[in-house]
Amino acid sequence: MLLLLNRFSAWLSAFAVLLLTQPISTSEVMACGAAVDPPANIEITDPGFLGYLNIQWTRPASLQNLTGCTVRYQLRYYDTYEERWRSVRTVKLTYAAQFDLEKPVKLRILTVLKCACTNGTEIQGEETETVYTPEPTGLAGSRIRDFHCIYYGKEHMECTWKSGPVQPPNSEHYLYYWHREMEEAKECPEYFVPSNNQRGCRFPRQSLLEFSKFNMCVNGSSSAGSLRPAYFSIEIQNYVKPAVVSSLHVFETDGRLKLDWAPPIGQVPEHCLDYEVESSTLMANGKEQKQTEILENLDLDTSYELPREAESKKTCFHLRSKVNMYCADGGFWSDWSQTKCTEEKETEAKPTLNYRLLDLVMIGTAGVIIFCLSLWILIRICIKPCSKKDVIYTLYKQKVNETMPSIFSPIFK
Repeated sequence: MLLLLNRFSAWLSAFAVLLLTQPISTSEVMACGAAVDPPANIEITDPGFLGYLNIQWTRPASLQNLTGCTVRYQLRYYDTYEERWRSVRTVKLTYAAQFDLEKPVKLRILTVLKCACTNGTEIQGEETETVYTPEPTGLAGSRIRDFHCIYYGKEHMECTWKSGPVQPPNSEHYLYYWHREMEEAKECPEYFVPSNNQRGCRFPRQSLLEFSKFNMCVNGSSSAGSLRPAYFSIEIQNYVKPAVVSSLHVFETDGRLKLDWAPPIGQVPEHCLDYEVESSTLMANGKEQKQTEILENLDLDTSYELPREAESKKTCFHLRSKVNMYCADGGFWSDWSQTKCTEEKETEAKPTLNYRLLDLVMIGTAGVIIFCLSLWILIRICIKPCSKKDVIYTLYKQKVNETMPSIFSPIFK
């Protein structure tokens, strides 16, 4: 019986909790003397911060004299840079958010009410939507293109762009920027010209702010009128390009190759860098073997080892670095370092079948030549005495014929 009572008591408790957690309808809230109406007088204002807009509203008239309740507002706005809805809850009547002024500004807002007469349950009213579409200004087709920024070694940032398809004569471009520690937008501190069809702005380190929206606008003027503005919002820590690794050494110990280097110069912390090592090994047979490996620098290790191949002649290395995922959401690989190689290892070439056949042909040819030369010398040696004897006999006959009477001549004929 006691067990049954305990179970019945637990069931009653669970049922009571279930009743308390059930959502209260709007009609029940109205029975408490309040209706959950949406906020009133919604306004969007531009303070001149290049897309960082102020949103403000007022408390609905039905809740002006409400007591014993907590009123909150749930705001959702569409982030066109990341193409997703963002949501926030606040008890304030204002909120500021980043928008792309070249696209429609969309936001939705509703009232959230929590009262004692609703047993502490939050009641949501209907959501209302507001859309603000900025009017385009400037000459059509004159908007810049190929806007690109690089934060070099966290020491300075360069942003470059190209002129739009429509480029009236005597056109001039201007870049303005703003972040949350600035009271107003400012013009580019230093313009430069990378090439004939490019323009750029160089920012010193002291004018930058990391882990915050860095807003930029590029507009311009010309003899035909103003150029169409282009808006950009970035977080500069995601655009870092480290300097080139310059201190690189390679050596061999106990049949293993070891590569050592120092972190690149600049303001990028050592623990924020990952490395990519590329090795190229020349084998004794003339073939080349390549290997690439990404090194996560969690232990601040700036070395790399691998075994030396027995049939290798030399191995060359180069590497580059990039800010890792623990310090930024993106970034650029640095340029490759200079290539460092091990000393070339001499290897004995193994004779192949072609070389052996060539050797045999050469030996056989040499043997034939020697045999023929020996035979020729032997023949000359045998013929020479006979030839000499005939010459002496002929001379003797001529001498006798000159000195002896003609009677003896027939004897020597």
